[in-house]
Amino acid sequence: MPPVRRGLGILGGTFDPPHIGHLAAAVEVRSALHLERVLLMVANDPWQKTGVRPLSAAQDRLAMTAAAVLGVDGIEASDLEIARGGPTYSIDTLKELHEVAPEQQLFLIVGSDAATNLHTWHQHDELPELATLVIVERDGENAAVPPAGWTIQRVSMPRLDVSSTELRDRVRNGRPLTPLVTPGVIDEIEARGLYGLADS
Repeated sequence: MPPVRRGLGILGGTFDPPHIGHLAAAVEVRSALHLERVLLMVANDPWQKTGVRPLSAAQDRLAMTAAAVLGVDGIEASDLEIARGGPTYSIDTLKELHEVAPEQQLFLIVGSDAATNLHTWHQHDELPELATLVIVERDGENAAVPPAGWTIQRVSMPRLDVSSTELRDRVRNGRPLTPLVTPGVIDEIEARGLYGLADS
């Protein structure tokens, strides 16, 4: 086994709900880059999605994410953005992580779509100074071209055609979530009556 280096991966999202695609990406990146940990960073108020659709409460999304990663070595749910409050900006998260552990190298994990849209992120021109960009590319995808200035790592993973939007619809329509999410996530959805489950 290659040595685990002192690197921290950050995979941000709303995780509404978290699914096997999120977990697979986190595990694949940690293995490929030999990172110490990967954080599933649960957004408090994702400013680019505000008003687009109703979001589950941040604490509900955090509880589902914590359940999703339970027992998965080196993968953790983080409430850093929720604890900070307000709109969620990656620049603030990376700066805060740097302040906590200045010696730790940060790896910002995104999918191909997000990689090509980084120019729309808040203070995007400052991000490359704070982290290495890790682009997760599913089998068969064309290589994403991010804005200039980034140090880039690319990690391939099998194509898993699952989305949180589809999963919310499956709950509303009474369709099974197994095996697209972990049993712990299903338990949290049921216990919290999310996605209209309490009305079904």
